Amino acid sequence: MMMATPPVESPRDLPYKKNATALLFVDMQEVWIRPGLAPQSEEGESSYYFNRLRNTVIPNQQALLSAFRGAQQNVLHTIIESLTEDGRDRSLDHKLSNIHLPKGHSHAQVISELAPVANEIVLPKTSSGVFNSTAIDYVLRNLGVEQLVICGVVTDQCVDMAVRDAADRGYLVTMVEDACATQSEARHRSCLNAIKGYCFISDTQTVLEKVARMQG
Repeated sequence: MMMATPPVESPRDLPYKKNATALLFVDMQEVWIRPGLAPQSEEGESSYYFNRLRNTVIPNQQALLSAFRGAQQNVLHTIIESLTEDGRDRSLDHKLSNIHLPKGHSHAQVISELAPVANEIVLPKTSSGVFNSTAIDYVLRNLGVEQLVICGVVTDQCVDMAVRDAADRGYLVTMVEDACATQSEARHRSCLNAIKGYCFISDTQTVLEKVARMQG
């Protein structure tokens, strides 16, 4: 499948720095990945979305995860999960949208295919933007991260916000387009065209090669 066209030579396509590059998974949790679990499923639940997850996104994410773990680089996961059981800490938007995953709920957990291992960071959030409702910026700076590789769901919502917010805060961002999904191909491509000025839009194979060549 062709990816949306980024600049031929992106100024953001720089070598990855060892111990300064991290991988961020956005909302790869049971509720958004398994059909029928979402609090407000879109009408007819897009077969495109779930097929893309199963056949393309999750296998590519597993390859990325293996590469980053093998290179001993930081891996972070963000999930939508309230800090409380009753969700009183949720953002107003999540309250109005009836998005609530109580603390510790099984549907809030990262999917088994990408399950975090010891020492991997999981950040629960209650807004679309991980930089708005978690301490991720503080955490990344403490880790010495300068370059952030982002993938997850959905492309034109929580992934989009992670890319834009990371770029605005001074991180060099790679968005792995074939490790992301949203409800339609048109939405996916529209988002990529909109955010290409904030990040290097790449594919899994290219990122794997860049990780293998990571500079110390």
